[in-house]
Amino acid sequence: MTLRDTLIASLVPIFLGFGFVIAKPAMEHLPPFLLMGLRFTFVASMLIWWFPIPRGYLKKIFIASLIANTLQYSITYTGLSLIDASAAVLLVQTEVPFGVLFAYFILKEKPTIRSLIGITIAFIGVYILTGSPNLDGKFFGVSLVIIGSGVWALGQVLVKPLSKEINPLALVAWLGLFSGPILIGLSAIFDGNTINYFKNAPFETWMIAIYLGFIMQPITYGCFYYVLKNNPLYKVLPIVTMGIPPTGLLAAIFLLGEEPTKELFIGGVIIIVGVILIVFTKPEKN
Repeated sequence: MTLRDTLIASLVPIFLGFGFVIAKPAMEHLPPFLLMGLRFTFVASMLIWWFPIPRGYLKKIFIASLIANTLQYSITYTGLSLIDASAAVLLVQTEVPFGVLFAYFILKEKPTIRSLIGITIAFIGVYILTGSPNLDGKFFGVSLVIIGSGVWALGQVLVKPLSKEINPLALVAWLGLFSGPILIGLSAIFDGNTINYFKNAPFETWMIAIYLGFIMQPITYGCFYYVLKNNPLYKVLPIVTMGIPPTGLLAAIFLLGEEPTKELFIGGVIIIVGVILIVFTKPEKN
């Protein structure tokens, strides 16, 4: 992975970790489905006009959007709404081991023994983290975040081949165009009157939605898909996700006033150690 790609990939967790945390208070006024629907609709409305229709790829983009956007963000952000953001930003680190596993089974990117050890260590860290007192009785929320991480990793495996054929920002736009309206529609079904949520959401909530859709989404995923285009998934995922814990934890502590427990810190450190083992390795040759 070149220095340029590494630096570009490093931008992703800075914007993503901050956005992940500030989404939590926004969901007090806009339900997860609706907030994510606005996020993807905003980015699509900004970018879609600048790129031609990717004819021949629409079916694959639609399938990828259902998994990588619609399903994943529904699950992950519903989980986030139920637990502390400081715990969630550490639990999403499981995207890395999940990514390695899916890359092996689908893309045939064979991991090393060291990577497999890293995966095991990461999930031991998850087990310790879930023993934190502030997660007591929140098994459902924890499970949703972990499941969402697995779905996200699967989604990126599906997106990777598309990233080699389609402009990164165009891919962000078309994924958002398919998933945004679906999520808003699902919110109308499960959450009730969408118009009332729009009317009652305060200014701060709308600013968060605008950040997520118009700033964070195009920058983070434009950079991510650009780097993914030229590098194997096992190299990209760790760089993207490892920067999320410090960014997210600082945001959760200073912006949301959360107080992470020792179990959370210990489990989080163990998860990151497992991720590091995956990062600094090379896949075995077939």
